[in-house]
Amino acid sequence: MSDTLPIQQDISGCLQAAVGAVGMAEGEMAPLLRQCEAARLRFAAELAAGGLAPLALAQRSDDLMDLQMIASDWRRRFRRVVLFGTGGSALGARTLAALAGQGQGNRDGAPELCVPDNLDPDLMAAILASDDLAHTGFLVISKSGGTGETLAQALTAIATVRDSLGAAALAEHFLAISEPGQGALRQLCGDMGIRVLAHDPDVAGRFSVLSLVGLLPAMILGLDAAAVRNGARMVLEQALANSDGPSAIGAALQVGLQRHGLGQSVLLAYGEAFKPFVLWYRQLWAESLGKQGQGTTPIDALGPVDQHSQLQLYLDGPADKQFTLLMLQQAGRGPLVDADLANGLGQSYLAGRRIGDLVAAMQAATADTLIKHGRPVRRLLSQRLDETSLGALLMHFMLETLFAADLMGVDPFGQPAVEESKSMARRYLKAAAP
Repeated sequence: MSDTLPIQQDISGCLQAAVGAVGMAEGEMAPLLRQCEAARLRFAAELAAGGLAPLALAQRSDDLMDLQMIASDWRRRFRRVVLFGTGGSALGARTLAALAGQGQGNRDGAPELCVPDNLDPDLMAAILASDDLAHTGFLVISKSGGTGETLAQALTAIATVRDSLGAAALAEHFLAISEPGQGALRQLCGDMGIRVLAHDPDVAGRFSVLSLVGLLPAMILGLDAAAVRNGARMVLEQALANSDGPSAIGAALQVGLQRHGLGQSVLLAYGEAFKPFVLWYRQLWAESLGKQGQGTTPIDALGPVDQHSQLQLYLDGPADKQFTLLMLQQAGRGPLVDADLANGLGQSYLAGRRIGDLVAAMQAATADTLIKHGRPVRRLLSQRLDETSLGALLMHFMLETLFAADLMGVDPFGQPAVEESKSMARRYLKAAAP
């Protein structure tokens, strides 16, 4: 990847491993990249014609001032923000929120962000039992307005706040994001006098991180939304202006390796701030590509911790996985290991090292060991993790998903099988006695 971009890609480990392990040669990339080139030209034309709304968001800034006014108001009024949403309506916000240190000591003046995106009765009871409702804002996000989990959360929270603070408080403590129309969430908010912001109907939830769905919570936490979009824009413009860009190469590599029997795609990211990012990637890749018998199974992993839980399988288990290692420049960062204490334990290799030095060594060793065992390894490296580099990574993987979908012959948007499951769940609930 160009040195002017925040992230760099190295696929040499895939080709080296593939020669011995799965028989994929460098020349096999050529026809896949030719198809990606045709897709690139089509993507560029669609974007110029006003299409590809999730990608076009990277080129916008006109909406940020209004969002900043809302964010500043919420940041001033609330000590806690509860985001009701599931899947793509929450994962983008969680991914960005990790930059603000949520759960690790928040940025100055930032409220706590609570995202109960997995519906759970005990967790909901605990959230609503808080004695700090007067200083809590509720952000409710559902693209369709009919997501059952989100509606259930909103309905219970609205009743709790109404009973505790009065009906007049609902307009001050709730804000919703939903697409225009007659969805249930908009009807509810209309009845309760709650403001609703428009979710773009052309932006699927899992692609919505660069919209207000991801950026408004990030701005409430004090993050620079313009920098997020700028990082995404840099990658988008580079990818659509050049043949064989990193996202096209990544897609061709993943699809080519899948055709050699490597149907599981591991994203192993090093750094605690990547914990929600790998979950975001998992949904994006699975829900966009898992159609008509196509797709690879995404596996999320976090380093170094998952070296202790997964690496044995990766190295000595079935040779059915391909690996992307997402790495930061860690050397020289973090607290210093006391040399005298380390030497006294006979652990001289730790003496005088910083925590980041150990992480840097571990991520390099993991990549090299996987390659030595014949596992295909792609490296993605960022010098730092900030709004710009995270925006670049988000766009890289969205583009890679679109290129992979084109190679697989599937539509990356929509999730018909999921909608079938949702409809069945509603039927079961209706049939059950209250």
